[in-house]
Amino acid sequence: MYKLSVVIITKNEQEFIVEAIKSATFADEILVLDSGSIDKTCEIAEALTAKVLHQDWLGFGAQKNKAIELANNNWVFVLDADERITPELQEEIINTLNDPKADGYQVARLNNFFGKTIKTCGLYPDYSIRLFNRHKGQFNHVPVHERVQIKGRVAKLKHPMIHLAYDSIDEFITKQNLYSSLQHKKRNLLKALISPCWTFFKLYFIKSGFLDGWHGFVIAKLYAQYTFWKYIK
Repeated sequence: MYKLSVVIITKNEQEFIVEAIKSATFADEILVLDSGSIDKTCEIAEALTAKVLHQDWLGFGAQKNKAIELANNNWVFVLDADERITPELQEEIINTLNDPKADGYQVARLNNFFGKTIKTCGLYPDYSIRLFNRHKGQFNHVPVHERVQIKGRVAKLKHPMIHLAYDSIDEFITKQNLYSSLQHKKRNLLKALISPCWTFFKLYFIKSGFLDGWHGFVIAKLYAQYTFWKYIK
């Protein structure tokens, strides 16, 4: 079996880091790359026997690439502090690393919004490459929504990980406001008027957000607002 490093980038994640690390204890190494936490994130991680290193913030993609570079093993799993590797996914990862058939593996995310698991609004399976050979892949350098680019074969794992996306509407609005500032498009008043309407219609009706009732409506509305911010800022 190939050895595995789980890498996590952090800053002030004391609320989430315990369960993230506990879900990764099957790995040969857990590396936490912190960018200046002023809470107890680092102390908690060290107490849970994670390897904690420090790096000033480089941007999402570059920070994760740095964490991958510092890992001891060639196979890495990139985990965010608000994500959890389920027991079923743990077993699948272990079995996969006994004889990898690909250079990178996509993993689905099961997102939790305001206390409810959401499979509508186009939010599931929400695949992204998380398990990969670091010599065959790295994150692209974009301001936000960074993704791994693999030089080689990519496959999919069957079991999802858990993503504790947002606890509250206020948290959702704050983060989406930040992301829209990082990813804002060239100002376009026409798109600022039309695109949010299409986003809401797509998520709530085409992607069946209405099946999740109030949660689906709020998610569709807030993503529509995020689309507006992207084109108006």
